[in-house]
Amino acid sequence: MADAPAASASPSTPPVTDAAMYLHPQTLARLGSFELRSKMIVEGVMSGMHRSPYQGFSVEFAQHRPYAPGDDIRRLDWKVYARTDKLQIKQFQQETNLDLVLMVDNSGSMAFGSIPFESASGEGVKEGPGGRTAWSKFDHATGTAAAMAYITLQQGDRVGLVTYADEITGIVDRSGQRSNWRPIVETLSTQTLDRPTDFGRVVDQTLAKVNNRCLFVVLSDLFEDPEHIRSALARIRHRRHDAIVFQILDESELEFRFREPTVFDGLEGEARVRVNPQSIREDYLSALREHLQAVERATLSFGFDYQLVKNGSYLGPTLAQFVAVRNAKIKKSKMG
Repeated sequence: MADAPAASASPSTPPVTDAAMYLHPQTLARLGSFELRSKMIVEGVMSGMHRSPYQGFSVEFAQHRPYAPGDDIRRLDWKVYARTDKLQIKQFQQETNLDLVLMVDNSGSMAFGSIPFESASGEGVKEGPGGRTAWSKFDHATGTAAAMAYITLQQGDRVGLVTYADEITGIVDRSGQRSNWRPIVETLSTQTLDRPTDFGRVVDQTLAKVNNRCLFVVLSDLFEDPEHIRSALARIRHRRHDAIVFQILDESELEFRFREPTVFDGLEGEARVRVNPQSIREDYLSALREHLQAVERATLSFGFDYQLVKNGSYLGPTLAQFVAVRNAKIKKSKMG
């Protein structure tokens, strides 16, 4: 993987609005503060959106609704006001359909990563949150989630957050107020990564707090029994919600290029095991392929969307995929 261009990590230095730079994990990893990292991601995302054919989510006008205190006055329809003397807000097609719930996995396995924090520069920071020395799957998930939340709020849609392991570990209620981005970032930045996973239990806990149709975005490595995942997704579909699943795996997990006898530590309470990687590589890769295919089939079988995401890849494609999927679904629903 090519090194990212160097960038200043000083909070006092104005960010360079280069989407490619600030969406590269090796560059982001050099920023010790999660809040600063999130701001840099957003700076890059907004810069990238100006060069993108997808100008946010709310792309087609749908209807008007009465103005309410707190609404963005830039969305007032002044022509309607001139005719009727009433303040009306423009609503767009996406706004009537999108209520976003981000579900970010902070179980022990999400702490794994193989890209050193200082790989982008000899002067880079050596440790991240919690003393991690590598850009982890959790770092990748939280960066993506922070940017998704920001974009969604910019469009006037509601967004909430659930972080989870074997139960919900953090929650931010859904809101369309732009100030909601602050507690989302704070919640993402304060999670520990030392517990096992129970996706099914968390889905039940989350559904109990939701009483309207939502779009769930799951950011996880999904290292669970695929049948348990299928069952949890079935309950989301039964409640008539939509979902996008981003399964985040590290390059070393996907390719398993270990060569020397290695000690593997279980990150969710499993025993430590010493093995010769070359003797198990073929069986491991076969089992991993079966697992990924099973998770993808389970996701697609309910009409949800699935994308495998490599930890350490640019965050931009994940966000672009999210926007493209949503716009395609809106168009399909209007034509159907």
